[in-house]
Amino acid sequence: MDSSCGGGWGDGDRPALDPRRPAVPQDPVDVIEGPDGVSGPVLFARYAYPPNSHGYCGPNDHTAFFESGVARTDDGGLRAMSAQFAGAWPYLELIAQATGLPDPLDRRAVEAYWVGSPRLDLVSTQAVGDSMEQRFRPMTGSKFFTLNESVLAGGVPHHSFAVFCIYPWTGLLSERRRAKQALTVLDRCRIRWGQVMAVHGDQVVVESSPLTWDGHRLDFGPIETETVVRSIDGASMIPELQPGDWVALHWEWVCDRLTERQVGYLRGYTMRHMRIVNDGNLHSGTATLLGV
Repeated sequence: MDSSCGGGWGDGDRPALDPRRPAVPQDPVDVIEGPDGVSGPVLFARYAYPPNSHGYCGPNDHTAFFESGVARTDDGGLRAMSAQFAGAWPYLELIAQATGLPDPLDRRAVEAYWVGSPRLDLVSTQAVGDSMEQRFRPMTGSKFFTLNESVLAGGVPHHSFAVFCIYPWTGLLSERRRAKQALTVLDRCRIRWGQVMAVHGDQVVVESSPLTWDGHRLDFGPIETETVVRSIDGASMIPELQPGDWVALHWEWVCDRLTERQVGYLRGYTMRHMRIVNDGNLHSGTATLLGV
């Protein structure tokens, strides 16, 4: 595995992906990406608003959170609302503290968590393990040993780590989401990458590859077309889109326009954590969640 680029796969276990996908990059830690250079708090809002709009996490007033992101106001109000995301916020703190950043909402920490960057591989296994111990041992009990195996296997504080390696063990995906709905929840909860086919007002037609589960392994299925949301009555947090653009997707929303480098990081770290689930002891947690 090449840890500098978010993980690697042997020929026998590589998920089937769009052959047009950008290659996983080999880059310095602090290459700052993004087409419009927004602040860290605004970038966080772009990615965190979709689950907040469903009531899963974050502040109760999701309308105010959205409006602050649209206004791109990097003020105390947006920062205070961002800190209410009990799932994501400790990962931002971990990335910032472990890599010498003064602010959990530094854009470099925010981008590393949601999209991925080599900064994640500067966070030591010990630091990740200590954070997991503090946060999750009380709620997982005897299952914590298996959860901790994901850290020892190379897990880093990326959103895909939380989705694939943590959520199935902690009850954050509730019983009502078992079986048929669980795979959809895992797929919508992860940050997906897709390519824009068309833009129609507030909606965008994209192509992306959904998760699949054959009873033994998570994988990526054939490319599908889906319609997602970029704005509400013309109000949007993200830059303008054109056919051919790569985008990040969270639930039914477009979060951002991505460079090919960013798609490579997102794909690489997502695949790293899928490999940990497929090849390690984490398989049983996912299988239980999916009702196998």
